[in-house]
Amino acid sequence: MTPKGFFGKLFSTMVVGNLIAMAVVLILVIVGAWIGLDHYTLHGQGIEVPDVSGMLESDARYALGRSDLEMEVADSAYTKDKPRGSIIDQTPAAGTKVKAGRVIYVTINSGKSPTRILPDISDNSSLREAQAKLLAMGFKLGPVEYVSGDKDWVYGVKCRGQNVSTGDRIPLDVPLVLQVGNDPGDTEMDEDSIDVNDEFDF
Repeated sequence: MTPKGFFGKLFSTMVVGNLIAMAVVLILVIVGAWIGLDHYTLHGQGIEVPDVSGMLESDARYALGRSDLEMEVADSAYTKDKPRGSIIDQTPAAGTKVKAGRVIYVTINSGKSPTRILPDISDNSSLREAQAKLLAMGFKLGPVEYVSGDKDWVYGVKCRGQNVSTGDRIPLDVPLVLQVGNDPGDTEMDEDSIDVNDEFDF
């Protein structure tokens, strides 16, 4: 076959027509996939997440449902100034644009202060050691109550005016009062020593 005959068959009307048809089909497939994907992901569209902070759980679930969103309780915490069972946090935040059916995770106010076990500090640590340990555990501390005993030594712990013991569960929002020794003996001895020395100072 001569080169002219070969190229004549290669670029015949049927071959060129088939190539054009294949190109058109490929373009249509690409455009269709692009449009379909854009429609499936709702590109450029979104639902604004309503603010459910402060609402009771049932009301928040209803409000989100009206916006075609779902709600799931992810955690609970304690906030003293909000009612029990109310929403204190949400993710995504209010005003965020999301797709329909998105799950909104919320944190519910438990209405009850968390508690911790009181560590062994009574008659076992100094004031500074006890304060550091209790604050690190999240306890609140009130004014120190001084009692007879060695200076700056912790002899007891009070909660709501009552003595508490090692191992008791104490609410973290109630201040603890440490009973600390404040023996003035050393001070009085220092003063006496000074007076004696003064008497013999000629």
